[in-house]
Amino acid sequence: MKLVLKNNESFVNKRISIVKKEVPCLDSAWHYHPEFELLYISRSSGIGFVGDNVSHFSPGELVLLGAYLPHLFRNDPAYYEEGGDLKVKTIVMKFLKNFMGDGTFDNPEFASVNKLLEESKYGVVFGKEVSRKLHDEILEISTLSKGEQSIRLLDFLFRLSLVEDKKQLSSSDMRQFSTDNPDRLDSVIKYISNNYMNTISLADVAGIACMTTNSFCRFFKKMTNKSFTEFLNQIRIRNAARMLIQENHPISEICYLVGYKSIPNFNKQFKQIMGDTPKGYRYKL
Repeated sequence: MKLVLKNNESFVNKRISIVKKEVPCLDSAWHYHPEFELLYISRSSGIGFVGDNVSHFSPGELVLLGAYLPHLFRNDPAYYEEGGDLKVKTIVMKFLKNFMGDGTFDNPEFASVNKLLEESKYGVVFGKEVSRKLHDEILEISTLSKGEQSIRLLDFLFRLSLVEDKKQLSSSDMRQFSTDNPDRLDSVIKYISNNYMNTISLADVAGIACMTTNSFCRFFKKMTNKSFTEFLNQIRIRNAARMLIQENHPISEICYLVGYKSIPNFNKQFKQIMGDTPKGYRYKL
Protein backbone atom coordinates (compact mmCIF):
# COMPACT_ATOMS: atom_id res chain seq x y z
CA MET A 1 0.00 0.00 0.00
CA LYS A 2 1.50 3.30 -1.04
CA LEU A 3 2.00 5.83 1.74
CA VAL A 4 0.88 9.13 0.22
CA LEU A 5 0.14 12.66 1.36
CA LYS A 6 -3.49 13.55 0.66
CA ASN A 7 -4.20 17.24 0.20
CA ASN A 8 -7.25 17.38 -2.04
CA GLU A 9 -7.85 20.63 -3.90
CA SER A 10 -11.49 20.42 -2.87
CA PHE A 11 -10.35 21.00 0.71
CA VAL A 12 -8.47 24.22 -0.09
CA ASN A 13 -9.90 27.19 1.85
CA LYS A 14 -12.12 24.82 3.81
CA ARG A 15 -11.62 23.90 7.42
CA ILE A 16 -14.16 21.10 7.60
CA SER A 17 -15.34 18.42 5.19
CA ILE A 18 -18.02 15.86 6.04
CA VAL A 19 -19.14 13.15 3.63
CA LYS A 20 -21.20 9.97 3.77
CA LYS A 21 -19.75 7.00 1.89
CA GLU A 22 -21.86 4.03 0.83
CA VAL A 23 -19.34 2.12 -1.29
CA PRO A 24 -16.44 -0.07 -0.09
CA CYS A 25 -13.15 1.68 0.56
CA LEU A 26 -11.39 2.09 -2.78
CA ASP A 27 -8.11 3.42 -1.37
CA SER A 28 -5.24 1.03 -1.87
CA ALA A 29 -2.75 3.32 -0.17
CA TRP A 30 -1.81 3.61 3.46
CA HIS A 31 -2.23 7.39 3.51
CA TYR A 32 -2.10 10.48 5.67
CA HIS A 33 -3.28 14.09 5.44
CA PRO A 34 -2.95 17.40 7.32
CA GLU A 35 -6.53 17.22 8.65
CA PHE A 36 -7.76 15.38 11.72
CA GLU A 37 -10.37 12.74 10.89
CA LEU A 38 -13.31 11.48 12.92
CA LEU A 39 -14.46 8.29 11.21
CA TYR A 40 -17.70 6.48 12.00
CA ILE A 41 -18.33 3.09 10.41
CA SER A 42 -22.05 2.50 10.74
CA ARG A 43 -22.13 -0.53 8.43
CA SER A 44 -19.36 -2.83 7.10
CA SER A 45 -16.33 -4.66 8.44
CA GLY A 46 -12.71 -5.18 7.49
CA ILE A 47 -9.12 -4.65 8.56
CA GLY A 48 -7.84 -1.26 9.70
CA PHE A 49 -4.24 -0.04 9.66
CA VAL A 50 -3.55 2.94 11.97
CA GLY A 51 0.10 3.80 12.60
CA ASP A 52 1.66 0.53 13.74
CA ASN A 53 -1.72 -0.98 14.70
CA VAL A 54 -3.50 -3.66 12.68
CA SER A 55 -7.00 -4.55 13.87
CA HIS A 56 -10.39 -5.79 12.74
CA PHE A 57 -13.20 -3.21 12.53
CA SER A 58 -16.95 -3.80 12.60
CA PRO A 59 -20.17 -1.76 12.61
CA GLY A 60 -20.19 0.91 15.29
CA GLU A 61 -16.47 1.70 15.02
CA LEU A 62 -15.75 5.36 15.93
CA VAL A 63 -12.13 6.44 15.48
CA LEU A 64 -10.33 9.76 15.82
CA LEU A 65 -7.20 10.02 13.67
CA GLY A 66 -4.61 12.74 14.16
CA ALA A 67 -3.14 14.91 11.44
CA TYR A 68 -0.42 13.17 9.40
CA LEU A 69 -1.16 9.78 11.01
CA PRO A 70 -0.94 7.02 8.35
CA HIS A 71 -4.10 4.93 8.15
CA LEU A 72 -6.21 2.73 5.91
CA PHE A 73 -9.53 0.95 6.48
CA ARG A 74 -10.05 -1.81 3.92
CA ASN A 75 -13.32 -3.70 3.80
CA ASP A 76 -13.40 -7.49 3.85
CA PRO A 77 -12.95 -9.14 0.42
CA ALA A 78 -16.65 -10.06 0.20
CA TYR A 79 -17.54 -6.35 -0.09
CA TYR A 80 -15.71 -6.15 -3.42
CA GLU A 81 -17.31 -9.18 -5.05
CA GLU A 82 -19.19 -8.40 -8.23
CA GLY A 83 -22.92 -8.68 -7.70
CA GLY A 84 -22.54 -8.80 -3.92
CA ASP A 85 -25.22 -7.23 -1.74
CA LEU A 86 -23.17 -6.26 1.33
CA LYS A 87 -23.85 -2.66 2.34
CA VAL A 88 -21.47 0.06 3.49
CA LYS A 89 -22.23 3.24 5.39
CA THR A 90 -19.39 5.42 6.69
CA ILE A 91 -19.31 9.03 7.85
CA VAL A 92 -15.96 10.74 7.31
CA MET A 93 -15.43 14.03 9.17
CA LYS A 94 -12.17 15.79 8.28
CA PHE A 95 -11.23 19.05 9.95
CA LEU A 96 -8.33 21.36 10.63
CA LYS A 97 -7.58 22.19 14.24
CA ASN A 98 -8.66 25.78 13.62
CA PHE A 99 -12.06 24.86 12.14
CA MET A 100 -13.72 26.95 14.87
CA GLY A 101 -11.11 29.71 14.66
CA ASP A 102 -7.44 30.08 15.48
CA GLY A 103 -6.54 29.24 19.06
CA THR A 104 -10.03 28.05 20.04
CA PHE A 105 -8.77 24.90 21.73
CA ASP A 106 -6.06 26.78 23.60
CA ASN A 107 -8.76 28.31 25.79
CA PRO A 108 -9.10 26.70 29.26
CA GLU A 109 -12.73 25.66 28.67
CA PHE A 110 -11.57 23.43 25.81
CA ALA A 111 -8.57 21.89 27.59
CA SER A 112 -10.11 18.41 27.43
CA VAL A 113 -10.64 18.71 23.66
CA ASN A 114 -7.08 19.92 23.20
CA LYS A 115 -5.87 16.87 25.15
CA LEU A 116 -7.98 14.53 23.01
CA LEU A 117 -6.59 16.04 19.80
CA GLU A 118 -3.09 15.54 21.15
CA GLU A 119 -3.90 11.88 21.95
CA SER A 120 -5.21 11.41 18.41
CA LYS A 121 -1.65 11.37 17.04
CA TYR A 122 -1.75 7.68 18.03
CA GLY A 123 -5.32 7.11 16.81
CA VAL A 124 -8.13 6.74 19.35
CA VAL A 125 -10.98 4.21 19.10
CA PHE A 126 -14.05 4.72 21.27
CA GLY A 127 -16.20 2.02 22.85
CA LYS A 128 -19.26 0.76 21.00
CA GLU A 129 -21.58 2.14 23.71
CA VAL A 130 -20.13 5.61 23.08
CA SER A 131 -20.76 5.41 19.33
CA ARG A 132 -24.23 3.94 19.91
CA LYS A 133 -25.26 7.04 21.83
CA LEU A 134 -23.99 9.31 19.04
CA HIS A 135 -25.22 7.13 16.17
CA ASP A 136 -28.25 9.17 15.04
CA GLU A 137 -26.50 12.52 15.41
CA ILE A 138 -23.48 11.34 13.42
CA LEU A 139 -25.59 10.00 10.57
CA GLU A 140 -27.47 13.30 10.41
CA ILE A 141 -24.40 15.55 10.28
CA SER A 142 -23.80 15.16 6.54
CA THR A 143 -27.23 16.70 5.84
CA LEU A 144 -26.58 19.87 7.84
CA SER A 145 -25.32 23.25 6.68
CA LYS A 146 -21.61 24.04 7.07
CA GLY A 147 -22.31 26.19 10.13
CA GLU A 148 -24.42 23.49 11.75
CA GLN A 149 -21.79 20.88 10.91
CA SER A 150 -19.11 22.92 12.67
CA ILE A 151 -21.24 23.27 15.79
CA ARG A 152 -22.17 19.58 15.77
CA LEU A 153 -18.54 18.50 15.29
CA LEU A 154 -17.42 20.72 18.16
CA ASP A 155 -20.10 19.13 20.32
CA PHE A 156 -18.91 15.63 19.33
CA LEU A 157 -15.29 16.45 20.20
CA PHE A 158 -16.24 17.97 23.54
CA ARG A 159 -18.38 14.98 24.52
CA LEU A 160 -15.78 12.49 23.32
CA SER A 161 -13.08 14.32 25.29
CA LEU A 162 -14.96 13.47 28.52
CA VAL A 163 -15.44 9.72 27.96
CA GLU A 164 -13.21 7.08 29.51
CA ASP A 165 -14.25 4.21 27.23
CA LYS A 166 -11.53 4.64 24.62
CA LYS A 167 -8.15 3.18 23.76
CA GLN A 168 -5.01 4.14 21.90
CA LEU A 169 -4.37 2.34 18.61
CA SER A 170 -0.77 2.93 17.51
CA SER A 171 1.86 2.12 20.13
CA SER A 172 4.12 4.92 18.92
CA ASP A 173 3.97 8.28 17.16
CA MET A 174 3.96 7.29 13.47
CA ARG A 175 3.01 10.67 12.01
CA GLN A 176 4.56 11.21 8.59
CA PHE A 177 5.60 14.77 7.96
CA SER A 178 7.76 13.43 5.15
CA THR A 179 7.96 10.05 3.45
CA ASP A 180 10.91 7.93 2.41
CA ASN A 181 10.49 5.42 -0.40
CA PRO A 182 6.67 5.25 -0.29
CA ASP A 183 6.49 3.14 -3.47
CA ARG A 184 8.48 0.37 -1.81
CA LEU A 185 6.24 0.33 1.23
CA ASP A 186 3.15 0.34 -1.00
CA SER A 187 4.35 -2.66 -2.98
CA VAL A 188 5.34 -4.66 0.08
CA ILE A 189 2.22 -4.10 2.18
CA LYS A 190 -0.02 -4.67 -0.83
CA TYR A 191 1.77 -7.95 -1.52
CA ILE A 192 1.44 -9.10 2.10
CA SER A 193 -2.24 -8.12 2.24
CA ASN A 194 -3.01 -10.01 -0.98
CA ASN A 195 -0.93 -13.10 -0.24
CA TYR A 196 -0.96 -13.58 3.54
CA MET A 197 -2.72 -16.94 3.09
CA ASN A 198 0.31 -18.29 1.19
CA THR A 199 3.90 -18.92 2.26
CA ILE A 200 5.75 -15.58 2.24
CA SER A 201 9.45 -15.44 3.02
CA LEU A 202 11.59 -12.49 4.04
CA ALA A 203 13.50 -12.94 0.78
CA ASP A 204 10.23 -12.65 -1.17
CA VAL A 205 9.28 -9.26 0.25
CA ALA A 206 12.85 -7.97 0.20
CA GLY A 207 12.95 -8.81 -3.48
CA ILE A 208 9.72 -6.91 -4.11
CA ALA A 209 11.29 -3.88 -2.41
CA CYS A 210 14.49 -4.39 -4.46
CA MET A 211 16.53 -4.49 -1.25
CA THR A 212 18.78 -6.91 0.58
CA THR A 213 17.09 -8.72 3.46
CA ASN A 214 19.07 -6.74 6.07
CA SER A 215 18.27 -3.39 4.44
CA PHE A 216 14.64 -4.37 4.06
CA CYS A 217 14.33 -5.32 7.74
CA ARG A 218 15.64 -1.91 8.81
CA PHE A 219 13.43 -0.09 6.30
CA PHE A 220 10.24 -1.97 7.20
CA LYS A 221 10.81 -1.53 10.95
CA LYS A 222 11.37 2.20 10.47
CA MET A 223 8.22 2.66 8.40
CA THR A 224 5.79 0.44 10.34
CA ASN A 225 7.39 0.03 13.79
CA LYS A 226 7.00 -3.73 13.34
CA SER A 227 9.19 -6.48 11.98
CA PHE A 228 8.05 -8.22 8.82
CA THR A 229 7.13 -11.34 10.81
CA GLU A 230 5.13 -9.35 13.38
CA PHE A 231 3.23 -7.56 10.64
CA LEU A 232 2.49 -10.76 8.72
CA ASN A 233 1.25 -12.51 11.88
CA GLN A 234 -1.06 -9.60 12.70
CA ILE A 235 -2.57 -9.63 9.21
CA ARG A 236 -3.13 -13.39 9.42
CA ILE A 237 -4.56 -13.41 12.94
CA ARG A 238 -6.88 -10.42 12.37
CA ASN A 239 -8.29 -12.18 9.32
CA ALA A 240 -8.64 -15.39 11.33
CA ALA A 241 -10.55 -13.46 14.01
CA ARG A 242 -12.90 -12.14 11.34
CA MET A 243 -13.50 -15.66 10.01
CA LEU A 244 -14.19 -17.01 13.49
CA ILE A 245 -16.96 -14.44 13.90
CA GLN A 246 -18.42 -14.35 10.40
CA GLU A 247 -17.95 -17.89 9.09
CA ASN A 248 -18.54 -21.45 10.27
CA HIS A 249 -15.26 -23.02 9.19
CA PRO A 250 -13.66 -25.33 11.77
CA ILE A 251 -10.78 -23.69 13.63
CA SER A 252 -8.31 -26.15 12.15
CA GLU A 253 -9.41 -25.11 8.64
CA ILE A 254 -9.15 -21.40 9.43
CA CYS A 255 -5.57 -22.02 10.56
CA TYR A 256 -4.63 -23.14 7.05
CA LEU A 257 -6.86 -20.60 5.28
CA VAL A 258 -4.87 -17.71 6.79
CA GLY A 259 -1.49 -19.19 5.96
CA TYR A 260 -0.36 -21.21 8.98
CA LYS A 261 1.00 -24.72 8.51
CA SER A 262 0.95 -25.64 12.19
CA ILE A 263 -2.12 -25.55 14.44
CA PRO A 264 -0.02 -25.17 17.64
CA ASN A 265 1.76 -22.15 16.11
CA PHE A 266 -1.58 -20.70 15.00
CA ASN A 267 -3.00 -21.10 18.50
CA LYS A 268 0.12 -19.51 20.03
CA GLN A 269 0.05 -16.48 17.69
CA PHE A 270 -3.70 -16.05 18.13
CA LYS A 271 -3.44 -16.06 21.94
CA GLN A 272 -0.54 -13.62 21.83
CA ILE A 273 -2.29 -11.12 19.54
CA MET A 274 -5.95 -11.52 20.52
CA GLY A 275 -5.53 -12.41 24.20
CA ASP A 276 -7.57 -15.61 23.92
CA THR A 277 -7.55 -18.97 22.18
CA PRO A 278 -9.38 -19.24 18.84
CA LYS A 279 -12.05 -21.41 20.48
CA GLY A 280 -12.45 -19.05 23.40
CA TYR A 281 -12.60 -16.03 21.08
CA ARG A 282 -15.30 -17.61 18.91
CA TYR A 283 -17.58 -18.66 21.73
CA LYS A 284 -17.35 -15.62 23.94
CA LEU A 285 -18.70 -13.34 21.17
